[in-house]
Amino acid sequence: MNMMASGVLAPVPPKNLAETGISPVMMRDLLLKTMFRTNLDTCSSIARVIALTIPVTQELVDLARSQRLLEATGTLHANSGGEMGYQLTDAGKARALDALAQSEYYGAMPVPLAAYHEQIKRQSIRNIQITRDQLTAAMGHLILPRELLDNLGPAVSSGRSILMYGPPGNGKSSISNGIRDALGDRIYIPRAVEYAGQVITVFDPIVHTAAEESVDDPTSLRRSGNRFDNRYVYSVRPTVITGGELSLDMLDLTYNPTARTYTAPLQMKSSGGVFIVDDLGRQAEPPQKLVNRWIVPLEENRDILSLQSGEKFEVPFDTLVIFSTNFHPNEIFDKAALRRIFFKIKIDGPCQQDFLKIFAMVARKKKMALDERTMLHLMRVKYPTIANTYANYQPVFLIDQMIAICNFEGIPIQMTPDLIDRAWANMFVRDEAIAH
Repeated sequence: MNMMASGVLAPVPPKNLAETGISPVMMRDLLLKTMFRTNLDTCSSIARVIALTIPVTQELVDLARSQRLLEATGTLHANSGGEMGYQLTDAGKARALDALAQSEYYGAMPVPLAAYHEQIKRQSIRNIQITRDQLTAAMGHLILPRELLDNLGPAVSSGRSILMYGPPGNGKSSISNGIRDALGDRIYIPRAVEYAGQVITVFDPIVHTAAEESVDDPTSLRRSGNRFDNRYVYSVRPTVITGGELSLDMLDLTYNPTARTYTAPLQMKSSGGVFIVDDLGRQAEPPQKLVNRWIVPLEENRDILSLQSGEKFEVPFDTLVIFSTNFHPNEIFDKAALRRIFFKIKIDGPCQQDFLKIFAMVARKKKMALDERTMLHLMRVKYPTIANTYANYQPVFLIDQMIAICNFEGIPIQMTPDLIDRAWANMFVRDEAIAH
């Protein structure tokens, strides 16, 4: 194993076809489909797309040539270090079409499920140790009570599930994102995984942020210069964020019946990273049902997925699940479900002192000078009307409202008791009947 800068062991590139762990027939068909779909004709260009080293790609090309599915064109490409060109024979085109009829997938060679299991172990989210300094730095833009960090730190370092609950508008989503930023290091995401001859695509540019590729240079004297197995992408630890749109079918393999290919579910895409379920309780399915789906994965670190044929198989479940809700946990979960969520952390509104700090910070950011008379009016006249209940979203809301009013009235940006009154009126809807 190679060791990259992050400290995670890197998967070593296979030195020959046997070391890929994939059947020669499957690899040959993927080669033919890729050449058919892309018109690539040199070993180095094909190697980049099928994510193997040039020597292993050459071995695969030679296998296809021995079966009369490929032939050399007799053309040497000057711009590719004098490489030989190859093309599909008529038998090769027929085989490519036949293989495409079974599955449209082409491109990167998949990683066998067993190898994927091993790599997940090497880079497990449960191997991470977050220090107080790392967490504080990642949450630096938030003003949080010290005791909240006291609770969050051990929760994140454990890699176990977290439930954050409390009144809306107090930064549960921002804290979730801060946890994601605190992780900071990088891992290896497979482009695709193979099980029982089926290819499941995993790498998703929407979820994963590639940090570095490992590609052979055909003009280099050292022809096998890959630093790691290029069937993986070296990426920032992933984060999947879902909200009210989350449904149970998003946690199953997605099968495309036209292309006859599979896509990994959300929790598999978030392996080695964070899965944030925001606004729990706003989904079409009840929270209890969603958590029931995760009971085995959360307890046993493994998940069960099903192919179209009904065949079930096991994949690692290695993700830090963060549930965030505005409901009290006892309203949406039974005791058995709550027991399985390892950490329960209440996120309350700020105290008056922290609220004033947040207000001052937001005003400074928005270039609005603080006015003592206005602040006294806010704290002594307005907040007592709502029992001095402070929320983290309120400073931003009130200041943005005052800026909008100033811009509309054509006056310099400022805060006054009158502007606070107008902004305050937009923060709450009066509980009154509407005449029909």
